[in-house]
Amino acid sequence: MLKEFETQFTQFLKEEEPFFFLVDFEKENPFVCKMKEAHSEGVFFNIKGIKNYEEKKVSVIPKLSFLPIDKAIYTKSFEAVKEHLERGNTYLLNLTFPTEIEMNASLEDVFHLSDAPYKLLFKNQFVLFSPESFVQIQERTISTFPMKGTIDAALKNASHVLLSNKKEEWEHNTIVDLMRNDLSMIATDIKVENYRYVERIKTHHSEILQTSSKISGRLKKDFRNTLCQDLLSLLPAGSVSGAPKQKTVEIIQANEITNRGYYTGIFGIYDGEKLDSAVNIRFIERDNGKTYFRSGGGITTNSVLEDEYNELIQKIYLPKG
Repeated sequence: MLKEFETQFTQFLKEEEPFFFLVDFEKENPFVCKMKEAHSEGVFFNIKGIKNYEEKKVSVIPKLSFLPIDKAIYTKSFEAVKEHLERGNTYLLNLTFPTEIEMNASLEDVFHLSDAPYKLLFKNQFVLFSPESFVQIQERTISTFPMKGTIDAALKNASHVLLSNKKEEWEHNTIVDLMRNDLSMIATDIKVENYRYVERIKTHHSEILQTSSKISGRLKKDFRNTLCQDLLSLLPAGSVSGAPKQKTVEIIQANEITNRGYYTGIFGIYDGEKLDSAVNIRFIERDNGKTYFRSGGGITTNSVLEDEYNELIQKIYLPKG
């Protein structure tokens, strides 16, 4: 399936045919189609205003209820990850879990209510409203925007507290370093253009602050010939896996309770001239008649169990209607 995806992706790119693409975390079920055919495939997207659907007014005021994952289950995985950290097998790992939720809105309602730079409703299987860009490509410039570090915006001096938090700073630095190294595999002249800037994100009950950085590089002249393989080589995104990447992903797969599927994969579009893509976070899915919100956070040697458990919960929210 991955080979077919690569072939189709490269063909569309060479023909300058606008297309949509989606890749799961495990790279087992990638999807690609012409942009003009996405609607008929049950795929609806909005990428910074480029969309393939008519706006729909939703009258429902979103409400959400859930019971967090059993703390004992989280603790078992957290302690296993901390052991790997202490052994030096990983020095940053993004640990995630699905939380069963109940909400008074459909996946389609959530999609239309969302105010996010990257939105996707995929075949009524899942919806996501992601604030995090993966890569953008225009002409030969490739840019990536790793996002790491979260705090409740209502806290006193929240921005200062976030930026001065040494654990969050170290975690962010690690991901910036990882993404610089990743980009250097496919591009030259790598530079950090904007380091650790703060963004405000609205939820249905509050606001949170997150930190991001912008890293860019220069692609080779014939980059279109190998772009699909190059993008796949950058996956999974460093901000939702960790470092060193290969070993960290092995630890993730051994200690999370389910495969991630499309959660923390990527999706994007090529409009005939430029490519834009996002990391699949802020993710709600339907599975066997139940609804789950997937969330998580980065674990380091300095992580405190209670803080990380609370961060996972804090990231469970519906868009503000």
